[in-house]
Formats: sequence, structure tokens, C-alpha cells
Amino acid sequence: MPHASDAPHPAPAAQAPHPDATVAALRHYNQGRDPERLALKYAKMRQSPFVFLRGACHLFYPALPALASLTQAPLAWACGDLHFENFGSYKGDDRQAYFDINDFDESALAPCTWDLLRLLTSLQCGADELKASPGQAHVMSQDCILAYRDALRLGKPQWVQGATATGLVADLFTRLQSRHRVDFLNSRTVLHNGQRHLRSDGQKALPANPEQVERVKSFVQQYAQQQNRYPASYFEVCDVARRIAGTGSLGLSRYVVLVAGKGAPDGYLLLDLKAAQSSSLAPVLQGLGMPQPAWPSEAARIVGVQQRLQAVNHAFLDAVTFEGQSCVLRGLQPSEDRVSIGKGRQDTAPLSELAATLGRVLAWDQLRASGRNGSANADALQAFAQTPDWVDELLTAAQTMTALTRQQWQALVASPLGAAGAP
Repeated sequence: MPHASDAPHPAPAAQAPHPDATVAALRHYNQGRDPERLALKYAKMRQSPFVFLRGACHLFYPALPALASLTQAPLAWACGDLHFENFGSYKGDDRQAYFDINDFDESALAPCTWDLLRLLTSLQCGADELKASPGQAHVMSQDCILAYRDALRLGKPQWVQGATATGLVADLFTRLQSRHRVDFLNSRTVLHNGQRHLRSDGQKALPANPEQVERVKSFVQQYAQQQNRYPASYFEVCDVARRIAGTGSLGLSRYVVLVAGKGAPDGYLLLDLKAAQSSSLAPVLQGLGMPQPAWPSEAARIVGVQQRLQAVNHAFLDAVTFEGQSCVLRGLQPSEDRVSIGKGRQDTAPLSELAATLGRVLAWDQLRASGRNGSANADALQAFAQTPDWVDELLTAAQTMTALTRQQWQALVASPLGAAGAP
């Protein structure tokens, strides 16, 4: 078993595709997206290997090494795009705040080690942002994987909320207590004559044209009549904009919708309407003889997996169809509700504690969703945690995938995609 004092073992050489193949794969995967937001995506991905990792999930899984720990591990419901910035707080339907995985666009039924490997790779790809040395990033990876293993061994899913949080996660809950909902509204809207309008600042949102606004308004009006949780007036549309958020999903059809909610000026509600596409894990899993269960739609998959993994359901989350396209409609929550550890810290001890928390949360979520639609039961996950060798194997695989991601990122940087002035 690894120890915190161990130096990282040299990673095997990553078999990166030719740079032209990487760029071609990026172009192919992102074709048909909104050009303005797609340019923003490529520009973001050029910033660092970690941001590249976030935007290139479709390149990650086809390159997985052929290891028993990645092909023979028990199946579990997976986030699919797990990295350290895809954890954060959210408000549950009991109106309490929880800390958990919060992005499920790439969710799939996959070997339980896939999410873990991607999380470990993110810690190592993000070492520069963390101002951590490779050795320190390796220690964080060890803390994460050992906490994951120990939580699986116990076999009992738990969850994180304010009363049980520690370290950087506790700091997040402290910030949440001092913030008011109107602060979030003020950051995303402008107030004029007692009425709010969305702030189209080129960072969080871009203007929607009149045709787009009318189409979204019509959809929300129909949705208001069909749902039975709130009065229809709650969903009166006040403004619509194209939303800028995330990295991997940038360029997909996505809107932020300002609705009346409980009324002007501070009772307004922000909704996120986002197109759902198939998981980029599905073709790889199919090739390994691991077909996916049938879902009514891609949005139903995303919402369904999120509800299985999280301890308490999201306050407002629904799978819908907008103009024949599967979409997720949810209440928009602040991006500040994430523990963003990519800001850079000199002291890595809090980061190691956080890495252990992330590992435990992943294990708890897998246990919570165990035994559903082909996923292994808790006994199988516990038994896997007891087996030898897979911890060291995954730590080495994370180094391999980190090296590969860096090579792919360099291929993007050397290309015109996302460069200033590039078409």
C-alpha cells in the first residue's frame, strides 16, 4: 500500500495520438455548436492541461490503459466527467444545503474505478493551478484513493452537510450562511424601475435574439401549465439569454431564463435550460461489452443518475423536451457554491484533506446507487475494496493519463483552435 511519504513512481509513456488527430477529434466532437460559445470553449481549454481535461472528456476514455482495475472492476453509476471542480454545494428539496458531485451530463454505468481515475488525473493535471509539486499532487491522490477505498470497505453511504463538513468544505458552508439570495440575483441581473433583466456580460451570458427569446418563452409557458408544483404565474418569463457555463458543454444549446418566481424585485428565479447529449463514455463501454440500460431520453439519464447518487434530490430538476431536443431544466445555483481548489494555495494540507473528502463522497454515491439497473450491489463494491493491487495500479494509471492529457493540450495550443484572432 502507498504511504504519504512515497515519491510518485515514473508513469509509463502515454501513447498520444498525432497532434493533428487530437485537433481533428476536437473539431469533430464539437461540430454544430454555437460558434461564439465554441470559440470561448477552445480559448478556455488552451489555458492549462486541467481546463483541457474538463473540456475533452470524449478524448479521455478511449485512451484508458488496458488494466484489470479498469476493465474488471464492479459496475457502478458514474458521473463520467469527475474532476475536483465538479463537486460543490447544492440546495436540496428539503431546502437544506449539501455537498456532493454536481455534474452528470456524461453519466453512465461504468466500472467503479473510471470516475476515480478521472478524479485522480484532475488532481495531478491541476497541480500547477494548485501551486503543488508533482510529489504533493501524488500525496493528494493517495489521500483521495485511500479514503475512497476505506469508505467502500465500510459499505455505508453517508453525505456531507454543514454540521459534518470539515476544512475547505466547512469554509464553503460558512460562506453560504452569510450570503443572501438577492446577492446572486444582483450578480446576474440589472435592476431598473423595480424590474430585473439578465446581465449579458460575455462572461456568464450572451444576448439571445428575439426569435430565441420567443421560443424559450413559449416552451416555459407550456411547461408551467403541465407541472403541478407551483402556480403557472411562478414561471412568467421576464428575460432570456444564452448561458455561458462550464467547459465541456460550452457551445451546446443552453439558456438562462429569468422568471417571476415570488415576484419583483427580489423574488425572481433563474432557470437553466440545457441541451442533453449522449454520454461520451457510451461508445467505449459498448466496445467493452458493457451496454447501457435504456432511458426515455438523455435528459432522463442525467436527471435519473443525479437523483440516484445524491443523498437528497436537487430543489428543482426536471427532464424536458424543448423543440424536439432532450434538455435538463433546473434551478440555477451560484458557481461560487463549488469548492474551487484551482485558485492556487501554498499550503497543501487543506487540499489533501479535501481530496480525501472527495474520495469518500464518490464512494458514498456509488454505494447509494448500488444494485440499480445493472450496477453492482454494495457487497460486490465492498469485496472489490478488499482486493489487493488496484490502488497502486490506479495511481500509476493516473500518472499515465496526466501525461497523455498534457500532450493533447500541447497539440491544441499548437493549433489555431481558440487562438486570439482565429476563426
